[in-house]
Amino acid sequence: MRKSLVFGSYAVLASLLTFTLAGTVDAQGISLNGAGPINRAMGGAATAAPIDSMGAILWNPASISGLPSSEVAIGLELLLPTESLSSSIAPGALGGGFPPINLSGSTNGEPGVTPIPSMAWVHRSDCSRWSCGLGIFGIAGFSTNYSVSPTNPILAPQNNLPGGVGGLGRVSADAQYFQIVPTISYAITDRLSFGFAPTITLARLIANPLSLVDPDDADGSLVPRYPSGCSTRYAWGGGFQLGLYYAANQCWQYGFTFKSPQWFEPFRFNTCDELGVPRQEKVHIDYPMILSLGTAYTGFERWLLACDLRYFDYHNTSGFGDPAGYNATGAVTGLGWRSVFSVHTGAQYQATQRLLLRFGYQYNDNPIGSDTAFFNVESPLIIQHIVSTGFSYFLTDNLILSMAYLHGFENSASGPFNMPGLGPLAGTSVTNTLSADALVLGITARY
Repeated sequence: MRKSLVFGSYAVLASLLTFTLAGTVDAQGISLNGAGPINRAMGGAATAAPIDSMGAILWNPASISGLPSSEVAIGLELLLPTESLSSSIAPGALGGGFPPINLSGSTNGEPGVTPIPSMAWVHRSDCSRWSCGLGIFGIAGFSTNYSVSPTNPILAPQNNLPGGVGGLGRVSADAQYFQIVPTISYAITDRLSFGFAPTITLARLIANPLSLVDPDDADGSLVPRYPSGCSTRYAWGGGFQLGLYYAANQCWQYGFTFKSPQWFEPFRFNTCDELGVPRQEKVHIDYPMILSLGTAYTGFERWLLACDLRYFDYHNTSGFGDPAGYNATGAVTGLGWRSVFSVHTGAQYQATQRLLLRFGYQYNDNPIGSDTAFFNVESPLIIQHIVSTGFSYFLTDNLILSMAYLHGFENSASGPFNMPGLGPLAGTSVTNTLSADALVLGITARY
């Protein structure tokens, strides 16, 4: 029975390796740091630096009043994570009932390139204090894909025999988050603007297997397993954001934004038990509240400098902030994320009349503590340092071509296996290594 409990509990790892990848590897937790080539090249700093419609709508609805003109912008990002998963089991780690063997191995993932689209439109008029706009963004997501590996304990072929030794087998998952943001801004004075935007968010999550639901032992093998979480649809969520933008003088600008949580309907899954009997499951996950405070400085000739400080309230967000552990049936109760801060800095330099150069850097806290490392073994939050660069070139006076490149520096995270009823297992280890690169292209038409 102990053998069945330990190795049957390996199924818990499957969803921990798939579901907990709740964000892209180039993100502040689940959230991307920006949208479009201009905002991404600036490290996501935009709360007080309205230099493009995408960054303005995404990070401060009031700042669209500070854009130089009306514009339409489209962009496409190609994000490529590089990931590997290692695991080891020391002799005797599984107890006296198992052979005292040392097992270890490493596997490279094949997540491929993830496309992230973005679009924004802002209309401003010198004859009105009102400005309006619409943004449609890919704001978060991930893709992970590990094959079966007989030499890597955690990815070894599954075994459903009582007392049998097995791993997770194939591990794959995918998530996509899109947001629609109709926006209005009102210039209260020539220096102060207020903005409001309702937010409509669509998200889809695929995880195989799915650990936030009860495992079952329908075949009577004494090795319970989690169902697949592949048959699903987009879930709808909504919220709002409020912003203030203040141009203190010709050199200094300030901004503040409150982005409410995105309250989602349950993610629904059509799945089945081990014997193929249908199961309908629901998982409750929301999107966190975000606070942004920013400043921008234009006092140096040809330079614009921007800095944002953001707070992500994961701790009080359903799903992410729920305590990491297992309930009485073996379902994972939550990810146990902590709330985090991130810092975004960006610089823009006008090299020529038609060429603008940009540089950015981002640092973010890790929401994962040592006590929850296993439950977030594939979380992209292990990447904490991101650098970016890019440019914009005026093809004509009103048509702008922009490009950005980002690199998330490699980082690793480790933790012991954590099993229902047993807790952390000494002598075991799971290590994930991640880095990421992204190329972003876009074009802007001003009018």
